[in-house]
Amino acid sequence: MNPRMARGEAKPGGNGNGDAAAEHLLALKGFSKSFGPVRAMHDVDFEVDAGEIVALVGDNGAGKSTLIKAMDGVQPPDSGEAYFEGKPVRINTPQAAERLGIATVFQDLALADNLDVVANLFLGKEMVGTDGIPIHLLNETEMEQRSLDLLKDLAVTTLGSVRTEVGSLSGGQRQSVAIARTMIGQPKVILFDEPTAALGVSQTEQVLALVKRLADQGLGVVMISHNLADVFRVANRIVVLRLGERVATFEREKTTPEEVVASITGADIES
Repeated sequence: MNPRMARGEAKPGGNGNGDAAAEHLLALKGFSKSFGPVRAMHDVDFEVDAGEIVALVGDNGAGKSTLIKAMDGVQPPDSGEAYFEGKPVRINTPQAAERLGIATVFQDLALADNLDVVANLFLGKEMVGTDGIPIHLLNETEMEQRSLDLLKDLAVTTLGSVRTEVGSLSGGQRQSVAIARTMIGQPKVILFDEPTAALGVSQTEQVLALVKRLADQGLGVVMISHNLADVFRVANRIVVLRLGERVATFEREKTTPEEVVASITGADIES
């Protein structure tokens, strides 16, 4: 039996006219991606709604990172359709994703350790002002105030001074800076690749609380994680990928870690 059908899972837009996709903030239909002879992702449907946290789980090589990179425009799919706020869109570059309102926090965070928090938050989006001088200068005062306001809105209280060099921050603090940086562009969807990897208990708590606050503010959140304890702490739905295919979807409150693990490993497939 097809495990997707065993879960009673409906494919968004399955009637062929995309109407179901219009119900979601971001919806993908039939996404496939191959690298030479290696099929990384095959006919994957995916959806996330405003204010929802969707966990994307699966074993190594299941296609999770490939799907995230397809949503972010880093590695566009070979085939498939994407809908954002009910409208068909093309997400073929990171810039296209950013214009739509899709932001990504990758596992390496891509922070500049030798720069302070303010400079990292506005990296590539620096605010300038002439102040009567015929050359553009960085508006440090405005950027610092906006940084303070942003971190306050996200309830990030563990950084200390926003003029602290990022290289001196802890792993959890660095993750908070990376998350806050995505909010500069006022996104509607944020994608996370293992946001709590290599973090201690208290730092993990801080990051998960921040992820929940993003959803509470109405953003759609997609989170890759191997840590099912974290997943069951924050996710509304859990989507399982196996060997490049979406095989099951669970509502967190109606499932157990054991059932999710069985789906990840294939132990749920009926003989």
